Amino acid sequence: MDRLEDYEAFLAIVEYGSLTTAARHLNRSLQSVSRSLATLEASVGVELVHRTTRRSTPSEAGMTFYQRIKPAIEELEQAKLEAANRRIQPSGILRLGAPVLFGPEFLMPIVARYMHRYPEVEVDLLLSDAFVDLAAESIDLVVRIGELPDSNLRARRLGKLRRVVFGAPSYLDRHGRPRHPSELANHHCILRTVGQRFGEWMFEIDGKPRAVKVTGPLRVDSMISIYAAVSQGLGLGYSPLWQIRRLVDEGQVEIVLESFESVPVPIHALWKEGRSMPAKVRAFLDMLAAELDLRDL
Repeated sequence: MDRLEDYEAFLAIVEYGSLTTAARHLNRSLQSVSRSLATLEASVGVELVHRTTRRSTPSEAGMTFYQRIKPAIEELEQAKLEAANRRIQPSGILRLGAPVLFGPEFLMPIVARYMHRYPEVEVDLLLSDAFVDLAAESIDLVVRIGELPDSNLRARRLGKLRRVVFGAPSYLDRHGRPRHPSELANHHCILRTVGQRFGEWMFEIDGKPRAVKVTGPLRVDSMISIYAAVSQGLGLGYSPLWQIRRLVDEGQVEIVLESFESVPVPIHALWKEGRSMPAKVRAFLDMLAAELDLRDL
């Protein structure tokens, strides 16, 4: 099979008029360049270069061949340069994935700064709470919250996130503030009907993880509904802190049972394995790790 280096050797011989000069230009040995020419001539089936002790000149067939392949080889070289530049300078389309609620508030500010810094990059942001297939969806990098299943993906830990119990001041004033997870049996707990642990909230009790059964008269199928219900004083909720940070800061809800919080949930950036990471992905990953602010979350 013809190799690109055989074509490159032939072009250099024609352009420099000498195997020796062509070898010096290509930083190859004379024997290597001579073998490339012989291999190419054997493949084409005609003599491409007339050789003398002083000079090498293309045959008529060789000159025609040279004129036809020269543009193609130049295109290949240009493609190689462009590919190399893409590894060095971020460009192209960056496809990112993130959880539905996390993406707009936490990821979008970083995306904005990234796009200002690297104007040659376009960004596609896909929001989903499902563990999407990066290869099937052609996603370059995804942010995932939770323990990671075994996979062939590369991962970089970005931090960890608390899970808390919270209630509106109006509810807590009426029903009291629980001091131990066991007291939740006496409270209205707003339950989410989807998920693997319906009616169970996780805590750290006596240094060990414990699932505590909770009940209540209101059940909903979305976290947004839980936040609205808790804000109206209908009961206690259980949620990642980052999702209710604004409600806490504005005084609409208060966190309780902080000393019994379960182990924080890890958050990672994931990407596909490969021999080299494109510059557009590397630059975003580095910016994400440096600028994602998860303090007090």
